[in-house]
Amino acid sequence: MTDTTTENEAAPGPRTDEPPRLTRLTFHGPLSEARAQGLVQRLTRTKPMSVLDIGCGWGELMLRVLAAAPDATGVGIDIKAEDLVRGRRLAEARGLARRAEFVEESAVGTSRGPADLVLCVGASQALSSAEPPHLYTDALRELRRLVADGGRVLLGEGFWQRTPAPAELSGMWPGAAPTDHHDLATLLDLVVDAGFRPEWTETATLGEWEEFESAYQADVEIWLAENPDHPLAAETRERLDRHRAQWMSYRGVLGIAYLTLVPVRG
Repeated sequence: MTDTTTENEAAPGPRTDEPPRLTRLTFHGPLSEARAQGLVQRLTRTKPMSVLDIGCGWGELMLRVLAAAPDATGVGIDIKAEDLVRGRRLAEARGLARRAEFVEESAVGTSRGPADLVLCVGASQALSSAEPPHLYTDALRELRRLVADGGRVLLGEGFWQRTPAPAELSGMWPGAAPTDHHDLATLLDLVVDAGFRPEWTETATLGEWEEFESAYQADVEIWLAENPDHPLAAETRERLDRHRAQWMSYRGVLGIAYLTLVPVRG
């Protein structure tokens, strides 16, 4: 909207449209620019020609990989149409539209592999209908099927930094249980059992988590402060307060690991 306010006019009133969605987020997860740059450098060292992004969202990391690997093409799979539209717009703006495809479909049993590089960041649930803890075994088995020999997988997966206390679990997502995640050592054991060797293991810092969680809600918090009487204000306030309380319950307890995995040949 063009601002036509002059010095002699009153300042515009609060917005009355719907709350914005995730506009402050570059990545849909606790991932800093510095870490993303390092990941892209490592993942493109093998010169991948094909990239498959599972649960891609708007595919920010995939697009950065394609920019760094000019001979590669990429396919992002997700079931959220709004995020896919954002991804296509980003690809067009960066001159990557001919090399990046965004597809609205389930990744369960997908036949789109094998690819030289498979990205699965916070999206294991997109590969299997199983519940934790079996979900992780199934997802890793699928990732091994989807990656070509000599390729790489980037797995972004949650893990318990320590065993959560009952009071902490009760404040997290509905039905949160100790079995929802493994500790990092167990997760790495599952990786090896599934036919991978871990080339690189790194975990998100508290600062990355705080940046992500703050950016996740910041625009909507501002919208709510400016529109307290909007018809959507009550449900928006409840959603924001609930998510913040959940974050405070898993802050420092739930971690995310970024694992660069090498498939064992055969």
